[in-house]
Amino acid sequence: MAVRIALSGFLALVVAMGIGRFAFTPQVPLMIAEHQFDLTGAGIVAAANYLGYLAGAFDAMRARRRVEMRLWAGLWGAVLLTLLSACAGGIGGHLVIRFAIGCASGWAMVLVAAWTNERLGHFGKPALAAAVFAGPGAGIFISGMLAVAIGALQLDAAQAWLIYGVLALLLVAAISRFLPRGGELHRPESTPQPLVLTPMLKRLVWSYSLAGFGYILPATFLSQMAHARFPDSLFAQFVWPVFGAAAVAGIGLGILTRRWLLTRQRLALVLWVQALGVVAAETVPGVCGLALGAVLTGGGFLCVVQLSLQFGRELAPEHTRYMAGLLTTGYAVGQLAGPLLSAISTALTHRLEPALYIAAIALAVAGGLVFGRQRAPQAELAEISVEKSGGK
Repeated sequence: MAVRIALSGFLALVVAMGIGRFAFTPQVPLMIAEHQFDLTGAGIVAAANYLGYLAGAFDAMRARRRVEMRLWAGLWGAVLLTLLSACAGGIGGHLVIRFAIGCASGWAMVLVAAWTNERLGHFGKPALAAAVFAGPGAGIFISGMLAVAIGALQLDAAQAWLIYGVLALLLVAAISRFLPRGGELHRPESTPQPLVLTPMLKRLVWSYSLAGFGYILPATFLSQMAHARFPDSLFAQFVWPVFGAAAVAGIGLGILTRRWLLTRQRLALVLWVQALGVVAAETVPGVCGLALGAVLTGGGFLCVVQLSLQFGRELAPEHTRYMAGLLTTGYAVGQLAGPLLSAISTALTHRLEPALYIAAIALAVAGGLVFGRQRAPQAELAEISVEKSGGK
């Protein structure tokens, strides 16, 4: 039962995140070459996707009714909208579709994470719960390798969208009968008390929001950067699969080292590694720079997601779904800011580099926010009580 839940959650995130959200990245060079939009337009379309992700995650966090319907709508919506992307020939159509896919993936990410964490925690399988988060990385790797084949066959962007959509359809059809139903996601929280945002929780939310901002620029534009710098190189086609494979490997390494250090310390180290990856992609010359950027930034991508949600559960164990939604909402705000900054950067300077340096700084600050010493939860709650009473 536990393995079936983990595999279903893993494949659900392959579809909703790895394909639904991130197949856009290897498609950017194709769509720019077909004059569907330019690099600034790509940033605006990506921002629409992240705005939708913000809306979906926030709604999933607060939902009390029709929760399972949202999970199902998120998965099937990702499938249908990916297929529909084949019909969008310009920036307007892609804006609408990417916003809607963002909503779908926001629902799926929050609710799949809550469902698998709760059920696998019940079975005492924390390693399987962590492994579920390799789903987006596996989806990125699969979509990246498909992009290589699509390039070799010289297919156009519309044909590529259909290939991604059909794969997503097959995967969701395979796991549909194992997804939650019959009220599994309708159980109320174990305590009626509202969540108290302690100082450490606030720092975690800020850290995760900055993490979303910091990683999203290389995650969105890595393929385009590779094609622009090495237009005739086979390496350019493999940058995105390398990012996805590194993300899966990062989760595996995180599982193997889960007993090393505290969760917040491991999270900080991974964020700093990602910052180094962003800097390396921009400053190390030649193919090595982009390869390092893909490995370091991609390797930390899903580890940051998994460790942040785990740290949130440690700080607020009775509010698992609310914390997943709150963190994902902050992450989505950061992701939304990233492409907007890239659009400003490319519009004003015709270069992406200024935005990338700001992204690296954001990741470094995010690590510092969670690395500092954590006080006991009782001390933090006592301080909040004093503040609310006016120090009386």
